[in-house]
Amino acid sequence: MSKQNRRDFLKKATVTTAAVAAATTVGAPAVHAKKTYTWRMVTTWPPHFPVLGEGADKMAEWIEKMSGGRLKIQVYGGGELVPPLQTFDAVSQGMVEMGHGASYYWAGKSPATQFFAAVPFGMNAQQMNAWLYSGGGLELWEDLYAPFNLKPMPAGNTGVQMGGWFNREINSVKDFKGLKMRIPGLGGKLLAKAGGTAVLSAGGEIYTNLERGVIDATEWVGPYHDYLMGFYKVAKYYYYPGWHEPGTVLETFVNKKAWDSLPKDLQEIITTAAARSNIWMLSEFEAKNNTYLQKLINEHGVKLKKFPDEVVTTMRGYAREVLEEVGNKDKQSKKIYEHYLKFQKNVRAWAKISEIAYAKITS
Repeated sequence: MSKQNRRDFLKKATVTTAAVAAATTVGAPAVHAKKTYTWRMVTTWPPHFPVLGEGADKMAEWIEKMSGGRLKIQVYGGGELVPPLQTFDAVSQGMVEMGHGASYYWAGKSPATQFFAAVPFGMNAQQMNAWLYSGGGLELWEDLYAPFNLKPMPAGNTGVQMGGWFNREINSVKDFKGLKMRIPGLGGKLLAKAGGTAVLSAGGEIYTNLERGVIDATEWVGPYHDYLMGFYKVAKYYYYPGWHEPGTVLETFVNKKAWDSLPKDLQEIITTAAARSNIWMLSEFEAKNNTYLQKLINEHGVKLKKFPDEVVTTMRGYAREVLEEVGNKDKQSKKIYEHYLKFQKNVRAWAKISEIAYAKITS
């Protein structure tokens, strides 16, 4: 082989080797990108339930789109795969990868879970988001769920709720005595202080329980949902304000082993989809609640009632007692309770000269 031919051969070989190396480098992520994951999500809501179940459906849809189909999630409503209130255990034990619900349903696992859903006379939706995203609340929530092999994140909010539907008038705190009411979380403990009985049941069971007299009253969410649920057909009085749930956070949670199996970009996609769902749910409720409140009043003759000041004042006192009791159950509950109160005090000081002051001059 001549010197010229040898130089040409070596030149081509070098180019070919470089091309192969480049192809290998480019090909590695391409092969990785083709790996797909198929997950299941169980929820506490009936299948495709307006706003709440829809939020879970949309989150799964957004995750699939953002991941280019690499992560597909099949959503199951309460009872389709597991009973609604067994969602937490199903994800914790690895039966499925994801869950969707509200953390106060899991008070039996730890009393502190309730601080991440709703606190009577506590923070509203905007303030809860501030605490979770920017005030250290989410890190406390993650620590609380870690022993259960779960990673939680906010995925919705109802905003300030209504006080509930009653088949008797509430003229004083005495009218709560003997009352059986569907009410979860810390609000149920306040009812017990007033002599009532709190009943925990899934959303799909409430109408029937109210119709059959299993319960005398129920809280749920607000006018839009309550209209769709048809509560006006089986209850006489519609009370406000919802002191028991001023800004209820909805959650999604992921089995930690499943979470750790994902590449970082898919983890970020789930987090982003949950945050989008958080905003979408609150927006849906805010956009539609007044429209449906007027329908309830004008089309169905619903009697809108305001809780008497004496009732609100007494229940606020009960709230302080209950929070002290729950917040001192154990070391972790105390840490979360104190952190919540400190942030609430700080954010309310600002709210008095911002949101509250503005509301007064525009009402």
